[in-house]
Amino acid sequence: MTAAKYQRILLKISGELLAGDQGYGIHPKILDDVANEIKSVVDLGVEVAIVIGGGNIFRGIAASANGMERASADYMGMLATVLNALALQNALEKKGVHTRVQSAIEMRQLAEGYIRRRAIRHLEKKRVVIFAAGTGNPYFSTDTAAVLRAMEIGAAVIMKGTKVDGIYEADPVTHPTAKKFNELPFLSVLNQNLKVMDSTAITLCMDNDLPLIVFNMKEPGNLLRVVQGDPIGTLVTTGRS
Repeated sequence: MTAAKYQRILLKISGELLAGDQGYGIHPKILDDVANEIKSVVDLGVEVAIVIGGGNIFRGIAASANGMERASADYMGMLATVLNALALQNALEKKGVHTRVQSAIEMRQLAEGYIRRRAIRHLEKKRVVIFAAGTGNPYFSTDTAAVLRAMEIGAAVIMKGTKVDGIYEADPVTHPTAKKFNELPFLSVLNQNLKVMDSTAITLCMDNDLPLIVFNMKEPGNLLRVVQGDPIGTLVTTGRS
């Protein structure tokens, strides 16, 4: 088997990915598929940290949250990410993958509190660490939380698993002729307002020279191929050699 190009990665998964075609909630088959993808990388000896969004749960009730104070809505979204983290933990543990969930909001009965050094120690022991509850602060997305955690644990790269195979100049669903980028500098993502991550997350990546790879997580074996260095998806860098 080809050796891994990256020793420690931060994988960002959207909540919507776990929902599948049903649009909300957690699809058991997709959850199992995601766990298999992660296991294949762990078996290669890669240290894996994960951040999952909560859109599959919270956006399902977002309509009823119209007019709600932003901070309250954000805290509800953070709790949704905890549900996803616990579900993924269960799916991974069933496959013999040792995991820890660390939450930015204290809930001792369910998860460890986030402690950077402890997270790094878990990774060194080849445990998958799932970071839940975002940054623990409202007004910050899970994309920003993923970049922040990636920098704190010294990840070599942040990988964003999505439902499309990279970054396009326009939505490939509504614009079938849209051009796909194989490589892109962070400045172009910001200047062209490409909806990859929010601008805070992209700026954090750029300022700290943290490469980002956007790829299709639904394609079996893709995560393993990306970790092994195959040119899949879109690589976003500072553009400096």
